[in-house]
Amino acid sequence: MKAPLRILIVDDHAVVRRGIRAIIEGQPGWEIAAEAANGREAVALAKQLHPDIVVMDLSLPELNGLDATRQVLQVSPRSEVLILTMHHSDELVRNVLQVGARGFVLKSDADENLVTAIECLAQHKPFLTANVTEFVLDDYLRRSEPPAHDARVTASPREREIIQLLAEGMTNKEIASRLGLSVKTVEAHRANIMRKLHFNSLSDLVRYAIREKLVQS
Repeated sequence: MKAPLRILIVDDHAVVRRGIRAIIEGQPGWEIAAEAANGREAVALAKQLHPDIVVMDLSLPELNGLDATRQVLQVSPRSEVLILTMHHSDELVRNVLQVGARGFVLKSDADENLVTAIECLAQHKPFLTANVTEFVLDDYLRRSEPPAHDARVTASPREREIIQLLAEGMTNKEIASRLGLSVKTVEAHRANIMRKLHFNSLSDLVRYAIREKLVQS
């Protein structure tokens, strides 16, 4: 008997998770492995459960969907990640593909595309909506490169985590406890972030976090 397709749902809104669950549970041979309400919880569950598919929102507390995707694929390399989001831009699609997700569906199109997208990823085939596919082809033809002064290139994954937690209002001590670091290490990261990204204040850091969708505005 064929093993069920095990799916991890990651979204910080319970009503959205219920909607996704309803669609998935209507498909024979599919089952919900678990649900997560933030990116850090998603990584822990992926490491424990190794789901076949992770349906991931981008705007998540504690650890945003992009960095959560990167970490999920590190701890569970056979998992496929499908980004399900209300946001769309060419730059965002590029970032999603760079971290290793192979599916991208807008929440507004979930009723129409979610099942097909999961079916494709279950066969380790990518799924992109038509407008996203058009962007990917155009991007390839232009052979575009990110700007040399792109802050995302210089901020490491660990620094992005710290930026998000700082923007969410955590103190250095709280961040150290959350990430298992010393307070001095967090302080050093924070100073390096401010210098590297040319921030003059915490307000600059928060604006960056909002612009990069590390936190919700």
